[in-house]
Amino acid sequence: MEALRSEDPRRFGRFTVLARFQETASAVRYVARDTGTGETAVITAARPALAAVPAFRRRFEAEARTAERLAGGWVAPPLETGDGEAEGAELLWTAAGYVPALPLADAIGIAGPLPERALRILGAGIAEILSRVHAGGAVLQGLAPDTVLLAGDGPRLTAFGPLGAAATAEARPGGQLSVRLGYLTPEQVAGKEAGAPSDLFVLGLLLAYAATGTTPFTEGPPEKAARRIAEADPELDAVPEELRTLIAGCLAKDPAERPTAGTVAAELALEGAAGLARGGWLPERLAAAVAEQEARVRALEGAWEAPAVADAVPELADAVTEVADSVPGAADAVPETDDAVPAVADAVPGNAVPGDAVPQEGGAVGTHAPADPRVPPAPDATASANANANATHDTGAIGEDRGTTRFLNTGPKPPRSDRATTQLALPHQPPPLPAVPAHQHTHGSPAPYPAAVLPGSAGPGSGQGINGRSSNGQGADGQGGSGGPMVALPLPPAPAPPSGGPALDRRGLLTVAAAAVGGLVVGGGAVAVIGGGESAVATDAKPAAPKPRRTLPGQPPEPRWIYAHPSSESAPLTAALWQDRLLVVTSESQASAVDLRTGKRVWQRADAADGQAALAAGDLCFVAGPTEFLWLAPKDGAVVHRLRYADGFTDLPDLQVGRLAGHSGAVVWFTGSHTVTVKAPKPKKGKKQEPDKKVVQAHLFAYDIVRRAELWRTPVPAGRAPGTPLYRVVAERPADILVRQEPSTLTPADVKAAKGKGSLRCFDRETGKLQWTKQYGTAGPNAGIAGDESGILYASVGADLQSFEADTTKPLWRVTGTEGSYFGTPLVAGPFVHTTERNQQIGAVERETGRFVWRRSTEVPVIGGAPALTVSTTGETLFAADAAQVTAFSAADGERLWKFQDIGVADPKGETVNAPYRALASGANVIVQRARSFYAFPVA
Repeated sequence: MEALRSEDPRRFGRFTVLARFQETASAVRYVARDTGTGETAVITAARPALAAVPAFRRRFEAEARTAERLAGGWVAPPLETGDGEAEGAELLWTAAGYVPALPLADAIGIAGPLPERALRILGAGIAEILSRVHAGGAVLQGLAPDTVLLAGDGPRLTAFGPLGAAATAEARPGGQLSVRLGYLTPEQVAGKEAGAPSDLFVLGLLLAYAATGTTPFTEGPPEKAARRIAEADPELDAVPEELRTLIAGCLAKDPAERPTAGTVAAELALEGAAGLARGGWLPERLAAAVAEQEARVRALEGAWEAPAVADAVPELADAVTEVADSVPGAADAVPETDDAVPAVADAVPGNAVPGDAVPQEGGAVGTHAPADPRVPPAPDATASANANANATHDTGAIGEDRGTTRFLNTGPKPPRSDRATTQLALPHQPPPLPAVPAHQHTHGSPAPYPAAVLPGSAGPGSGQGINGRSSNGQGADGQGGSGGPMVALPLPPAPAPPSGGPALDRRGLLTVAAAAVGGLVVGGGAVAVIGGGESAVATDAKPAAPKPRRTLPGQPPEPRWIYAHPSSESAPLTAALWQDRLLVVTSESQASAVDLRTGKRVWQRADAADGQAALAAGDLCFVAGPTEFLWLAPKDGAVVHRLRYADGFTDLPDLQVGRLAGHSGAVVWFTGSHTVTVKAPKPKKGKKQEPDKKVVQAHLFAYDIVRRAELWRTPVPAGRAPGTPLYRVVAERPADILVRQEPSTLTPADVKAAKGKGSLRCFDRETGKLQWTKQYGTAGPNAGIAGDESGILYASVGADLQSFEADTTKPLWRVTGTEGSYFGTPLVAGPFVHTTERNQQIGAVERETGRFVWRRSTEVPVIGGAPALTVSTTGETLFAADAAQVTAFSAADGERLWKFQDIGVADPKGETVNAPYRALASGANVIVQRARSFYAFPVA
């Protein structure tokens, strides 16, 4: 963390900037204060030179949308995305809540390799994010030691695409953008595009780095690193034995042999990263460092709250500098000067190209070896390097073997771009561009390693490096620059230009090549050249279907099919199953039927727009619409019968039918209302005639959808305007049904009379006659409630779950809940009452005694209300669906079988998906829905 510089913006929308927090290749991150709420936030602001490139802006915005779709769990929800002006400069930024955390690279520098339990939590948390990304057919490409943070409750991810994880980013002529990632994978070495397995390879590198402090391809000369990546076995001897097989699987050369993200998450932490991290997970030194960082940020907040500081930003900057200086070693994280660099450069004879000058402790400066091994290094440079090595040994700092493969940017020296970066599809040598500041460690603690001493490389190239040095090897002052070694890799042939067209298609190219720089692997670095016309597509391309894998505990089974409701059509409103043969999806424009065997849409019917339910009426499909009942042919959706409410209920003109209250066999129950005119009584002599009154009359109906006949109707109190009360059947008994009115349709008079309590009504199934209306304890009108066929009710009462005799309201037993939480709607199945709580606890209670048989957590953060429960048709599997995922449990003993998350719409330009998950049991399948996406999973 450091004080603001003169060129830094002071405000981003409603956020006031307090200090610089971190720099990346493509952005600067600031600590800021929300002037509206007073909360602390982290602003990620694109570098102005890059933000001016249209391709960069599109990619930045796409990655921001990905972050929104992934929000929750280990991804902090974005607070705001800005694209405006401040202090006369156009800005591109996002804001997210501040979470005290250390980048993985800094954590390794402070405390060394992580212990096994911390490794499991780290890997499981990141794998859980990857599983959501890959479920939508996308690729993340956002993993790096500086994009993975270690917080007190688990890991966090801060990059959601190649821009966020870029080692270097350069603007090119013609609106192109060159982005270099800090790693290579075997498939990229072969010139192929990255897919979902590529993320797993990098996860393996990340875990090996966290376990050992280095990456696994260490032995051998740097210039042969690409070959080692493609052919050599990883060095994993220092990895804990319990994790070695899994990490080795992630680093398999064949992408098809790597495990899926779900498999990795399950093998590392079957109970989930959140569950394993309970009670703390960071080593003592890291926990102290996180607490220290939080204290420093709080000090900034306190400084801002002081009136004198609030009125004087320069004085605030001084205060920030003092806070940073108060932390030992904080200033060492960023070199103060490069004055020693020219002297080293001058020591190189002739045209030899020196390596990077590396500031060391005590002011010593080391250099990389010359690019050409045949050219000996300058004596002064060699001596300096040796002195640096000795200094590192004497001070006890963590040094690095010169042959060690490591992650990019884990040393204090800003990275230098390659002089000979491979540029694909570039028609000519572009002129130098303005410099973009380099990625530095600015988290307030020393980076873990000095920059690696690696052979440099000479070669032609062009374009300005991210650190201000041109890629042709010349620094900004004309002196020789430096860069990493260049590895020649096989590249796919460039596409032939269209006949008569230009040599370069400027509508948009994303080509991935290899250019060596000391990255995750020596010689690693994927370069993406993004054209000016379109945003990059390779990182979002759907990977090839993986080979079938055996199902492991925690990993969802492979879906039998996936159906995506077309984005060109209105979004689904309801989804229901018809005889385990069709999935019927209704929207504002139509109803669609999907074959449950194949996942293919078989018909569409505009007549059934805005419909609800999809019930079996003999051999027909019954759909209730806003103005009519429809009976559709399941084969093609043709309308076989139609009953308009105006025709079927002629004595109730303008009948408004509400949502179906419930159904049993061929009988459906629903409410409806209509308005009648009540004539005013004849006035007494000498009095004025009162106007006639409009009165809403409401009824509860029973209707046989096979015989297409009304069974009965009974008057009920009208609801809140427009007047139709909405009922839900909470229990069916042989002789009657118990219903509850939805609280949103209660009139103000009803609410006042209830005094905060909910009530149930009992109606005779044969005649519709109202039997009684009762209240149960202090159960509120919104309380989760369900009943069984024997007349026992199970209701949420405060934080507890209580059972009652329906007819007498006598309490039977009580299950104690958790303070601050509450029970949702329970599910009665077999001998159990399955419970769901807002704190994400799912359980099974014996119906007779109220004794908990089991109680488990879904292991996701609390989002919204209690998960909704569904049981498989066999009764063996219980599903809990909430805003974050679907979790499958064994209904008998609560064993967590698997969980499923998706990212929603995979298209970077697609709409943000915030819809909760829903599970529908169908034969041997469970259909999981989230917004437009439907997945059919096999279940027991």
